Parts: sequence; C-alpha cells; structure tokens
Amino acid sequence: MAGRRRWSTEEILDTAAELLQTTDAESFSVRKLAAVLGTDSSSLYRHFRNKTELLRAVADRILVAAMDGYRPEGDWRQRITAVALRLRAAFGQQPPLAAIWGRYASGGAGSRLVMDEVLAALRASGLPDEQIPVRYHRLVVLLAALIAAEAGASSITPEETEQGLEQFRVAVLGADPERFPALAHFAREVRPLGADREAAFAEILAAHLAQIEASLP
Repeated sequence: MAGRRRWSTEEILDTAAELLQTTDAESFSVRKLAAVLGTDSSSLYRHFRNKTELLRAVADRILVAAMDGYRPEGDWRQRITAVALRLRAAFGQQPPLAAIWGRYASGGAGSRLVMDEVLAALRASGLPDEQIPVRYHRLVVLLAALIAAEAGASSITPEETEQGLEQFRVAVLGADPERFPALAHFAREVRPLGADREAAFAEILAAHLAQIEASLP
C-alpha cells in the first residue's frame, strides 16, 4: 500500500492561504488543513510547531510578495508611503490574511524586509536613533489597523454591503435632532465607514508622517 503524499512547506502554505480565504483564524485549524490535503495533522507538525506559527508563515508570504521588486526611491516620507501602499495592495488581494498579520505579526523574511526599510527610512529622516523604535512601532500599528479594517470591509458580500448602507441611511438621515443634534446637522455630509477608504488611508498616513516630520530636530 502506497504511503501518503509528502507535502512541501510551500504547498502547505499555498493550501492554507486558499483555506483562509473562506474561514477566519479562529475557525482555521491544522486538522482542517490536513483534511483538505488528505493527510494527518502530525505530518504538518513536521513543518510547523503549531497553528500560530503556520498562520505567521502564511501572513509573511504576503509581506514577501508586497516587497518583491521594491527599490527605495525618494525621500523618507516617499519610501514609507511606497511600502505602506504595497502592503495595502498585497493584503487587498487576500483580505482575510490582513487580520492575521495584524493579530499574529510575523518574524519571517517578509517581516524583516518591511522592518528594515521602514527603520532605514525613519533614520534617513533625521530622527535621533533613540526615537526611531517607538516611532516605528506607532507607524506599524497604524498601518496594520488601517489595512485590517479595510480588508474586513472588503470581505463582506454585496448583499451585506447594501444592507449596511440602508441601515446607515436610516440611522443617520432619520436621527432625532433633539436627541442627536450634531448628527442631524451633518447627516447629509457624513459618509459610511466603507466610503473613500483609499483617500482616508492616504490622508491618515500623510498626517502621521507630518507629525513625525514636525518632531525632527
């Protein structure tokens, strides 16, 4: 009787990424992945010690893809913006993995590429070395939150989107001006959370970088 096929690490990660397109991190399990591959969990634990390590590896491949072909160009703000837009685009193609990146982070090659470039760009800004780690941390937390939030919004179905818009219109345009005076005043100008996310991403990032620039010696 022939033995079961031995899957490579890359094949396991490919299948895990596909499975994570239809399930979240909580529902995902090594056992489910093994079932899809037609093998047992123990064979996968030869490649990854646990579920968290596997999820980190899947997320890291998105970072590797995002940084593929990247070359530093422009000043420090342009370099950080270019990296941020690459991350946004890469996770936009696989939205469920954005939340995994924000939750589990990564210590792989992709993570190191992103970290090294952002740290180098911050250093090029003229910030004192002792301030750079904290600035880096705040910046990456911001990017992870923005990208995960946008990915979450993009993963809902058209029917869910329309239902949400209808609820938004009812809640905002129908707001009682005596109980919610500010909301009633701005009702026709307030936009749904999912509107203009690209512009919001660019503006929030630009504002954060401007804050860093204002603190330069």
